[in-house]
Amino acid sequence: MARSVRSDGRLDTGFALVCVVLAVLALILPRRTREGFAATLRTTVLSPLVALEGRASSVRAAIVARNDVLVTRGQVATQALQVQAVADENLTLRKLLGLSARLQDGFVPAELLPPRGAGDEFTIALATGSDAGVQPFLPVVTADGLVGMVQSVDRATSFAITWAHPDFRVSAMSVDEGAFGIVQPHLGAGAERWLLEMRGVPFRAKLEPGTLIVSSGLGATYPRGIPVGTVLGELSTPEKWARTYLVKPSVLPEAIGPVLVLLSSRAQRGVNGVWTTVNAADSAARAVAAAGDSLARAAALDELAARRAALDAAADTLTDSTLAFVASTRGTVADSVRADSLRMRVRADSLARARARPDTTKPRVVAPPPAPRAGPPPAGR
Repeated sequence: MARSVRSDGRLDTGFALVCVVLAVLALILPRRTREGFAATLRTTVLSPLVALEGRASSVRAAIVARNDVLVTRGQVATQALQVQAVADENLTLRKLLGLSARLQDGFVPAELLPPRGAGDEFTIALATGSDAGVQPFLPVVTADGLVGMVQSVDRATSFAITWAHPDFRVSAMSVDEGAFGIVQPHLGAGAERWLLEMRGVPFRAKLEPGTLIVSSGLGATYPRGIPVGTVLGELSTPEKWARTYLVKPSVLPEAIGPVLVLLSSRAQRGVNGVWTTVNAADSAARAVAAAGDSLARAAALDELAARRAALDAAADTLTDSTLAFVASTRGTVADSVRADSLRMRVRADSLARARARPDTTKPRVVAPPPAPRAGPPPAGR
């Protein structure tokens, strides 16, 4: 055992000495000789090591390149998310500016503050308070519709409940005012927890999916005409005298950003015509209905144009015949008019002569001579 160890040590020492001698010779030899000798070693004895080093370098370069690609992809994805977030925020702000332009006055803009803690997912904090005129029970809205109601107010901040809060209630109606009811949270499980219910709808009022639900204005909190949501379908309930509908809210939870708090003065004046979504839905329905009967309408217009052309042709024919008749009878009418005027002149002359002729049928009365006047007596009598 000791001999093998000693032999291994001697072998290592001899190999080290050989390497040292070769290194010294490599330093002493001319440059061209060294390069030729190194090339010979690389192609013969050291070729496996050179190939292994090349593979290791390739693997290392591939790993570095992949890491660079992953880092670049992560940066691009982050920038894309930031750009999308900025675009969404820009769109939200543009909609809110449009809403404020339509309202003109009677509102207070407010930014959202971070939540107070766990369990407050149905409450939002606003960066405005009583110093700006905010009071409890004022409606909170966005460009998409109703968000909730102010619950408590401080000087610089306020807290509002959203439509998903268990205490939220709003009197609502359909756009065509055919159905009225009370909208409240659905209180379901999972994702259905963020939906709404419209309860107390009369049994005779049937709402189709997609019908827009707006606030009815009943009560002193929410003015008439604020979009609340759209009907998803009818829910089966034990009530047989009323219907209950599942409603999708107009303002989604992730879309709640900057909001507007409607002041009491604006709520009293109303918000009719402010939210254009109602008009857009009506115009879309009209467009769909118009597109459905476009062929029938075109046929009716063609038939109406043909009838108008026929009436115009008949009117032109009647006008030409009337003008011809008038032209043919113009001379006769003129002659008759002249004869009538001549007869009238003759009659006038006859009457004048008859009046000037003396009447011989009556006796002529002769006036007696005048009596002599009495003069003065003759002189000398």
